[in-house]
Amino acid sequence: MSKLTVALICGGVSSERDVSLAGGKMIQAALDPARYRVLRYDSRTDLARLVQEAPGIDTAFVNLHGVHGEDGTIQGLLDLLGVPYQCSGVLGSALAMNKLAAKRVYQQAGLPVPPYRVVSENRDADGSFLDAHADALGFPLVVKPACGGSSIGMSIVKQVSELAPAVDKALAHGPDVLLEAYIQGRELTGGVIGNDDPEPLPVVEIIPGDGYGFFDYEAKYTPGATSEICPAPVPEDLSARVRDYACRAHSALFCKGYSRTDMIATDTDLFVLETNTIPGMGPTSLLPLAAKAAGMAFGDLLDRLISLSLEKR
Repeated sequence: MSKLTVALICGGVSSERDVSLAGGKMIQAALDPARYRVLRYDSRTDLARLVQEAPGIDTAFVNLHGVHGEDGTIQGLLDLLGVPYQCSGVLGSALAMNKLAAKRVYQQAGLPVPPYRVVSENRDADGSFLDAHADALGFPLVVKPACGGSSIGMSIVKQVSELAPAVDKALAHGPDVLLEAYIQGRELTGGVIGNDDPEPLPVVEIIPGDGYGFFDYEAKYTPGATSEICPAPVPEDLSARVRDYACRAHSALFCKGYSRTDMIATDTDLFVLETNTIPGMGPTSLLPLAAKAAGMAFGDLLDRLISLSLEKR
């Protein structure tokens, strides 16, 4: 059997570049050289070469995070080149990347989300409506860019004096900011694999270590900073709801290949937070952990995703 030529695309221009490169190394090391010929491209420097070499590429493995990688832009280029890829297409990628758009889709699909408000960079000078939003949501509240990942630009605000600086911090990453009611509960995430018929993976519980107020960038990517337990030690009815919500979010957002949806569970409710269409593939990443708990080694997971990319073709 001839080898498949795989374009491994990583790096990029977003603030998550280092995470992308680290995951790319793991992916390349795990791809079976007897089955795959891997061509590596950094989308910051190698797009011209990718276009030139596209006729000889069987499929792409996109491991980009953030803008121009997870938002549908590289997917559009690959569509124009006729190269399939393992992740969601332009529509699913763009919807999931924009947290405001995703929330509206979740609500249309009957998935519960925390109460929220939207702030734009054109907010009024005295900031009076920030106070109105805070009054509506209460404290503490979550402030985060409407587009972005890895919790970059995100803050937990506990009092009104912290609100405007947190909004300014988030606005540095895009023109729209979400203010979201803070839900105290257990952080759970549900991964799924599949195109039109997604299959749920075991649920992961995320427990940030001491000194981390939430699952921020440092807590995500510092080995040992966070406990990630899979399967999550939660009642089976809650685990089933997480898996169901993850599949429903995947389908509602028109995702393909795989996705991972983050949620918060209280004693009585379960809320959907956001969906990641290119889950991390680094040494502390959650979707490979869930796949392992399902009996799927990392190399097998990559094989499955590549197979799904060819199925889309």
